[in-house]
Amino acid sequence: MKYQHVIGIMSGTSLDGLDLAYCVFKTGNADSVNKLNDFKKEDRQDSTTDDKNWSYEVRKATTIPYPEALKQKLAQAMTLSGYELALLHNELGRYIGMQVNEFMADFAEEVELIASHGHTVFHRPDLGMTLQIGSGADIAASCGKPTVCDFRTLDVTLGGQGAPLVPIGDELLFGQYDICLNLGGISNLSYRENGQRKAYDISPCNIVLNQLARQMGKEYDEDGIIAQNGSIDMPLLEKLNQLEYYQQIGTKSLGREWIDTTFFPILEQCQLNIPDQTRTVCEHISFQIAEACNSAGGKTLLITGGGAHNAFLIDLIRQKFHGQVIIPDDSTIDFKEAIIFAFLGMLRANGLPNCLASVTGARRDSCGGAIYGVDS
Repeated sequence: MKYQHVIGIMSGTSLDGLDLAYCVFKTGNADSVNKLNDFKKEDRQDSTTDDKNWSYEVRKATTIPYPEALKQKLAQAMTLSGYELALLHNELGRYIGMQVNEFMADFAEEVELIASHGHTVFHRPDLGMTLQIGSGADIAASCGKPTVCDFRTLDVTLGGQGAPLVPIGDELLFGQYDICLNLGGISNLSYRENGQRKAYDISPCNIVLNQLARQMGKEYDEDGIIAQNGSIDMPLLEKLNQLEYYQQIGTKSLGREWIDTTFFPILEQCQLNIPDQTRTVCEHISFQIAEACNSAGGKTLLITGGGAHNAFLIDLIRQKFHGQVIIPDDSTIDFKEAIIFAFLGMLRANGLPNCLASVTGARRDSCGGAIYGVDS
């Protein structure tokens, strides 16, 4: 196997910052990746001992807050002209490259590959389109390392949702848990059903909670204190829970567009104070998550992502989920997605499947991602 020393990079929709994780991956049997859908749950053990699975080591990880000017550009990216968006695509790539160079200064010779998710601007798989900016060519040129980017496009052109992508990492790196839940800008889960990995986006999460917190002069609702000082508004809760998206069955994914055009207008019309809105949204998020996780039938639920630090939201989920909620160490909470995108990049560079049709609804599994800087 090549490209097992990888830096994974994640830029989330909630704009918390740039997550970087330097990972080393190992496996006893690379062919097992091609047989992923043949795995039987009862055959799986902890990833450190089962040669069907991969093991990983995180040697360094950090989160780099965006400079305010760049953060504002990314927040407004959907409204830019094509020309301005193209410039931002390259600017973000150069910025990521600069940050990676500083990050790997002490171990540059070890790094074989960079895998960057990019920052999602548009996600409309119903129109055959998804766009993550942050030029992989600029990253490769800046760092002198092969770079994988644009992970979602191939799956979308194969008729899939292009999301979620992390379930193959959940399967091979975190397979000891029945359900993996990520609380990022959008909440999503993955689990195993009838011998196949299943996954989908559940609901908005930190995109909405952070936006409400900013209206009170805070970047986020630390420990859910704002929500705890509010009250549930039942009419608003019912409106949110009745949204058409939650009635859809099967593969599905959410984009910022849907949140801006469907979710936020309901909040704007409710005329409630921010604490009451936040409390009601937390109730909505926890209800939708519990419905999804209880339907999946698992007994152990691993929660990661920024929302795992929201103690109040986690308590609401614990109250509603019919099983054991597991909150891992801070490194896993904060960098699981960066770790998995490093893993997806490693699979792509080795020509192995890194996107599951059982998750996205595509016509077939695929090995997605554009690679820059690999010698032919």
